Amino acid sequence: MGAIVGSFLGTVAMRLPAGRSIVAAPSACDGCGRRLAPRDLVPILSWLALRGRCRHCGASIGTGQLVAEAGGALIGALAWLGPPDTVLPGLPAMVLGWQLLLLALLDARALWLPWRLNALLAASGLGLAALAGADALAWAILGGGLGYGLLALVAAFYRRWRGRAGLGGGDPLLLGAIGTWVGPLGVPPVLLGAAGLGLAVAGLMRLCGRPIHGATMLPFGTFLAVAAWPVFVFGLA
Repeated sequence: MGAIVGSFLGTVAMRLPAGRSIVAAPSACDGCGRRLAPRDLVPILSWLALRGRCRHCGASIGTGQLVAEAGGALIGALAWLGPPDTVLPGLPAMVLGWQLLLLALLDARALWLPWRLNALLAASGLGLAALAGADALAWAILGGGLGYGLLALVAAFYRRWRGRAGLGGGDPLLLGAIGTWVGPLGVPPVLLGAAGLGLAVAGLMRLCGRPIHGATMLPFGTFLAVAAWPVFVFGLA
């Protein structure tokens, strides 16, 4: 089920930035326009069987779809490793993980974190907290405020210091939405984990000979999403 969800999210991440319909248009090759058969749409297996290329024209499908499908499957599998005493164990972790997966894919592909998706992530976090009671809801609101406030302050300080934007406008919103899931104690580990991932990616880019300078743009929202999920699932706060 996770691989199927991931396949859909991969399609959304490809079509949404281009303004294409998510549900109305049938699955087709972007190279030749040929409609894909059911055998070409089996998550993970079809990509591997076709070696990442269109059956008809040989155009590259790209690894993004494989990453989405494998990521969705991994979330579905690992979601059940969280605390067994939670309400509907596994389900909240899957809901969070798949939302974060879509946001991570969008930011990695287009450096874009739609505010509607951030709002949906925050609303689902607050909704889950509300089911647990007033104290949990207040804790989630506090986490959301702390997450947004921290990155908003960093962005404002950087802009004043360097005279240009250092963070995208969606990054504080994303950390705020994540805060509603992980609470105020989970925000610092998420932020530190995302910073560590960013440094690792930048270092890898340098090793590969790609220049890194002040204007280099990295998908920090992707790093936030990747860091947030294990904090929630494994209680790392």
